[in-house]
Amino acid sequence: MTTATPPSVPVDAAPATRTIYRHRIATRLWHWINAITIFIMIGSGLTILNAHPHLYWGAYGANFDHPWLNTIHWPSYVTIPAHYNLAIARRWHLLFALVLAFGLLGYMIASLANRHFLRDLRVRLRELSAANLWHDFREHLAFRFHDPADPTAYNIFQKLSYVLVIFGLIPTMILTGLAMSPGMDAAWPWLLDLFGGRQSARSVHFIAAAGLTGFIVIHLVLVILAGPINEVRSMLTGRWRVPEDAA
Repeated sequence: MTTATPPSVPVDAAPATRTIYRHRIATRLWHWINAITIFIMIGSGLTILNAHPHLYWGAYGANFDHPWLNTIHWPSYVTIPAHYNLAIARRWHLLFALVLAFGLLGYMIASLANRHFLRDLRVRLRELSAANLWHDFREHLAFRFHDPADPTAYNIFQKLSYVLVIFGLIPTMILTGLAMSPGMDAAWPWLLDLFGGRQSARSVHFIAAAGLTGFIVIHLVLVILAGPINEVRSMLTGRWRVPEDAA
């Protein structure tokens, strides 16, 4: 009598791929709405800046005043519209400023309701220790972006950068934008006092926009390094494939 031989299993067989639900619908919607909104606001903002590419501190600033920064004249391939039209640029900028402000408000309400802020973005004191920061920095240099023990957890640099953007840069851009509006200054005169004058608000607005642009550049580089197909798919569907080195 013959005995059936069980099928052999290769020792080096690849483990089954694990896919998890990582991003909730509120995060994904806000991400893609913001991607369009920020792109248009930066382009139209550069057109507005081209009208007077000088930045000042205080309440006043004109051609014969001394600026703290003279910016370049931004070329047409990065501005919206591509030709110089200050009126159209302002319309685009103000329209999408509303999208930015109300989108942030909706995202904050949703993230408080689904505990995204508390669960994923809360910064704990131990995470700010020099040892932990140095460890995460070395992990980034080695292109290891996920903790094998908890691959869905945000690392400390992600938390700090997202907190800075959500609670710092975007609200600052919104408030300084309102402070540059004569109508809003008449209704809320404390806005000018908050920033030390309209020209100071304009300078802070530019600095916040530059900081947000820097965040976007670093964010895109890290998405490419972490695996763009997996990262973009997770932001479209919410499903994220756990990398093999973190599985």
